[in-house]
Amino acid sequence: MGAYDPRDPLLDAVWGTLSDAGVPVVIHCGHGPLRGAHTGVDVFAGVLERHPRLVAVLAHAAMPEYEQALRLVDRYPRVYLDTTMVGVPFTERLTPLPADWPQRLVAVADRVVLGTDFPNIPYPYAAQLRAIAGWAEADDRLGEPFLRAVLHDTPAKLLGC
Repeated sequence: MGAYDPRDPLLDAVWGTLSDAGVPVVIHCGHGPLRGAHTGVDVFAGVLERHPRLVAVLAHAAMPEYEQALRLVDRYPRVYLDTTMVGVPFTERLTPLPADWPQRLVAVADRVVLGTDFPNIPYPYAAQLRAIAGWAEADDRLGEPFLRAVLHDTPAKLLGC
């Protein structure tokens, strides 16, 4: 979202300090809504290669790079997916989720976290909750434990509660 490269060596001390402290970082690394010179999951992967213990929350699940985001979450155990604008009618028209999204979430169910982008989303908050509930219902391996994790347990863990 800024005109800087997150891989810039000048930021290494910042990433390192955040990593050492375990402070979560929310990062807009996907190409949405517009591609930039320093956007993309592959760009942020360069940061994680140097700081693999960084706690990072990929805003909007790195929309539209859902597949790449899932691979990053699979590779780095301290990387999370934020749900803001993911799977809601507003964005499904332009950047639809993979058809097997709920099934793909099973492996990373404890690393999906409710995102709100309060107060800047162009749809009712209930739409996001319906989308998350739909994922939980779409695969028996998710269900109510997934909802509890996304809506409470995982955010509480990230905030140190």
